[in-house]
Amino acid sequence: MTTHLLGIRHHGPGSARAVATRLAELEPDVVLIEGPPEADALVELAEDPAMAPPVALLAYATDDVSRAAFWPFAVFSPEWQALAYAREAGIPVRFCDLPAAHTFAAGPDEHTGPPVDPLALLASAGGYDDPERWWDDVVESRRNTESPFEVIAEAMTAVREDEKPPQGNEARREAYMRSVLRRTRKDGFDNIAVVCGAWHVPALADPLPPASHDQAVLKGLPKRKVACTWVPWTHGRLATASGYGAGVRSPGWYHHLFTTAEDVTTRWLAGVAAVLREEDLPVSTAHVIEAVRLAETLATLRGRSSAGLAEVTEATRSVLCGGDEVQVELVTRRLVVGERLGEVPDRVPQPPLAADLTATAKRLRLKKDPIVKELDLDLRTPGGLDRSKLLHRLRILGIEWGSREASARRNKGTFRETWALCWEPSFEVDLVAAAVHGTTVPSAATAAVRGTVEGTPPLDEVTTAVENCLLADLPEALPEALAALDARAAADADVARLMSALPALARATRYGNVRGTDTGALRAVADRMLDRICAGLPPAAHGIDDDAAARLAKLVDGVHDATSLLGDDAKERWLAALARLAERPSLPPLLAGRLTRILHDAGLLDALDIELRLGRALTPGVAPTAGAAYVEGFFDGGALLLVHDESLLRVIDAWLSAIPADVFTEVLPLLRRTFGAFSGPEKRAIGQRAAGLTGTARVVAAADELDEDRAERVLPVLATLLGVGA
Repeated sequence: MTTHLLGIRHHGPGSARAVATRLAELEPDVVLIEGPPEADALVELAEDPAMAPPVALLAYATDDVSRAAFWPFAVFSPEWQALAYAREAGIPVRFCDLPAAHTFAAGPDEHTGPPVDPLALLASAGGYDDPERWWDDVVESRRNTESPFEVIAEAMTAVREDEKPPQGNEARREAYMRSVLRRTRKDGFDNIAVVCGAWHVPALADPLPPASHDQAVLKGLPKRKVACTWVPWTHGRLATASGYGAGVRSPGWYHHLFTTAEDVTTRWLAGVAAVLREEDLPVSTAHVIEAVRLAETLATLRGRSSAGLAEVTEATRSVLCGGDEVQVELVTRRLVVGERLGEVPDRVPQPPLAADLTATAKRLRLKKDPIVKELDLDLRTPGGLDRSKLLHRLRILGIEWGSREASARRNKGTFRETWALCWEPSFEVDLVAAAVHGTTVPSAATAAVRGTVEGTPPLDEVTTAVENCLLADLPEALPEALAALDARAAADADVARLMSALPALARATRYGNVRGTDTGALRAVADRMLDRICAGLPPAAHGIDDDAAARLAKLVDGVHDATSLLGDDAKERWLAALARLAERPSLPPLLAGRLTRILHDAGLLDALDIELRLGRALTPGVAPTAGAAYVEGFFDGGALLLVHDESLLRVIDAWLSAIPADVFTEVLPLLRRTFGAFSGPEKRAIGQRAAGLTGTARVVAAADELDEDRAERVLPVLATLLGVGA
């Protein structure tokens, strides 16, 4: 009876190649693999031709999906190669790690891994300051057929001799591995191969401790009911940067090493060139030839048998990217890490909700892709509308497959929607968690909305729920959401919360035109909410400080836009309320300026009214900081008035000229915040109009003599303010 211990790194092409070679030499009659035993029943699915790594085993507690874990496999993972060998040889496979049923039932344990970093110790002994580079040189980049496992076992044994015995979960894991090994021997297997993390090899070597020792370690472990399945995975999720504890820095590079037999460096750098050319960057064949030459020369100088990732990256940076780190980062993201997405067969067991999503996405031709792609939907077409409903329903369930905020062309309440789609493997767990709401995406989303509006949730949450009902087409939940909205709006005396909630409600009133939903009841709620806002706005604006005034001004803008969607009657009521509020002398300057601008744009104030109001706000008797706040509120969102209305420009010009020098430095930051938001052409146009005011002023000046020196002083000030040359 022989046991062969193949100590590996969980994701490494050298380890994978060595495992495949060694298993072919050993011809074992059973293979034990570090992994959850609950997955033993899923091994046969790995034989399906539709299974394409990277994939992962997903295990989760059925009563608490927050207790979940993944065991990923890439084509260059030694465990996957062990599965492939067993499939071709027709021999059984058993997973031998501590069952997830025990792991998920246990409490927090600080001893979850090796007490030291064995790679760091071995790398240091070999003269390396980077453990990743040491392992890559010694194991992953090797291409000879000599077995490394005896040396790995010896090295790990030496490292563990100086360490304390494993504790906690680590001790339980190794005790269970030994129990599986004993049971396999008892079952009559004579030639056993064990593929496990290199750190565990000494713990599994003969002679094993007494079985009673391991039974004592495992006695009384709590258990939890666990489900297990296969899910697609990505190279990005295999990367260390993703937070994966057993991750590697360069899964894309490792995939290339494992799948490329000849001209490894040349083929890699040709791929780099292709990525850069896709971005319309000039990369010629001569660049590739020179990059290959540089990478191979660096490898020779460093005593390496072939160029590694460090050498090809330096060649990429120097030759193909011209030292541009942004381009190097692009190559790292697209190639070194990569975003290859695996596939699993349709017959893989799935929770009902996940199965419904898979079927729906297939029907709507939505592919799960880990690379961000833009999807432009026309809601007037059945396909576009159905895709929109699905993505909105998933967002209700907390599954952000599609993001509208990430799109530069976000259209609200129109016949078009633009989404940025990106599938994350972690959504598989989110689907399991969302299954508590229902077995299909529509039923689960409906139940989630109903749960949101139960009780006394905040007004903004209820408003969002109503909007979601319309966007996601959930007619069964809409009546409850509307009733909750009406009740919360009537009970909420906070005008700011009402103002925050109204824009989403107003947008929702337009969805009936696009999605065929009757929004009459919704409009009635919105109208009542607007009446409460109009009545409560004056008290809300009384006696507030500058920061509160700025927040209220933003809310006013939101409500103003919303009333345009609610019809002419709502717009008239709102503008009348603003006109009454704007007459209050105690209004904060920034808010007063904003209201004046809104009333002017609505045609309720003519040019003379604006000039008079600006004149009062910018008189010498008013503090310059207050005048600056008024200007900020008035000109927020546009500079065309200054370009086309010379009288307003003269008012601003005269006010700026009258600000004392010692006060101007205090006011300047406030003014730059306002005028700095103008576009370049607007700034230039204002500067040109301001420069022309000097000549005109001499014609209309009331003084007998004009102090030209004083008049010219304003020009550098305006130039500084507007960011143009004097």
